[in-house]
Amino acid sequence: LYGLTPKVETAIIDAVQAGAVRRLRTLVAPLHPADQADLLERMPARTAASLVRFLGDHLDAETLTYLDENTREAIVEVMGAKALARQLHDLSTDDAIDIIEELEEDALADVLAALSAEDRVLVEEGLSFPEDSAGRLMQREIVTVPSFWTVGQTIDYLRGGKSATDDFYLIFVVDPARKPLGEVPLSKLLCAQRPRRISEIMESDFRSIPVDMDQEEVAVLFRRYGMVSAGVVDLGDRLVGMITIDDVIDVIDEEAEEDLMALAGVGEASLRSSIRETLQGRTTWLLVNLLTAILASVVIGVFDATIEQLVALAVLMPIVASMGGNAGTQTVTVAVRAIALRQLDAVSTRNFVIREGFVALLNGLLFAVLAAVVSFVWFGDPEIAAVMAVAMLANLLIAGLSGTLVPIGLLRAGIDPAVASSVFVTTITDVVGFFVFLGLAALYLM
Repeated sequence: LYGLTPKVETAIIDAVQAGAVRRLRTLVAPLHPADQADLLERMPARTAASLVRFLGDHLDAETLTYLDENTREAIVEVMGAKALARQLHDLSTDDAIDIIEELEEDALADVLAALSAEDRVLVEEGLSFPEDSAGRLMQREIVTVPSFWTVGQTIDYLRGGKSATDDFYLIFVVDPARKPLGEVPLSKLLCAQRPRRISEIMESDFRSIPVDMDQEEVAVLFRRYGMVSAGVVDLGDRLVGMITIDDVIDVIDEEAEEDLMALAGVGEASLRSSIRETLQGRTTWLLVNLLTAILASVVIGVFDATIEQLVALAVLMPIVASMGGNAGTQTVTVAVRAIALRQLDAVSTRNFVIREGFVALLNGLLFAVLAAVVSFVWFGDPEIAAVMAVAMLANLLIAGLSGTLVPIGLLRAGIDPAVASSVFVTTITDVVGFFVFLGLAALYLM
């Protein structure tokens, strides 16, 4: 954990409990903001609140950007509007917006009122963009120069501290209307001769991001083209900000976490979520699962007479359902990942469905033989073995096809496949598996 060792953590907690403010600040100062955030998240809520109060303005502003949402909400409440406004002044606009956009309306108004006029304008403009858009993700502080400047003029300008930011990878070349003409990587600027004009070394083949583009699309562009930073343009094609790779990494992490939680049916949750929030996030999907389980039970109830006369069916039923459910989950996971990475177009979707269907068929044949052998050895009845084989083949084939078609269908219907796919596919495999198995048994064995 680099600077945050168990020894340091214990010393900080002891200093908080003893109220040793000077020692506390000495211990916390060398820690990286990420380590400070980790420390606050691992502390009991009251201890963390005391630590924040003791540190005051000595708390690194960047620490707030590393905190999870629940911890940050508690810390911000402890800090108060004026202290938070001072911290936001030291952050880029994208980080500032990320911190305050989740505040309650009254708290947000207090923080905005405490900001300087310049900071308030930038933050309010950022908040005006749609949530999860490039406009919310970008930082407004960018370095722009005209194309007629020389390399020497540009370097002197940067050294003079007149640029809007100290942390940048690209220099944007704009015309008088702030429309982008090109960009110059910092490394290329430093390697060029001072007399050369910016227009001679700028890269005209660049990609600008529309301010209203969804942040997931932004992440796809960065991943596909190996981008480190990119300019953001408004509807008038004027340069209004830039997005850097660190923000995109956060988006990728958030989207991956959301998809993972959605597939598991637990909603948004964290170690700091309250019992009510955790219960609310899980109860909904447990209720849906209950309804689908009842549907599967109804199918079983239709064949209750068959099961009563042949007990072996009750023994073998869970095998059919379990294999179908697992096969469907495997395919759903692959499909949801492909959708999230924007890997499915018209051609690739067709190929994907055919490929997964073929894999499901091969798996079905393989496990149909294995299930038939196990059933025959277990019960010594070739007819039961044959029914088991056909049911296994049918269920695995249906699982493979539904695992691909259901997520694609939900996407086209405007529903998040990560949220709903598992429930639908599990229901399909359970119902089809039980119906085929018990139906064949009723038809041929009875």
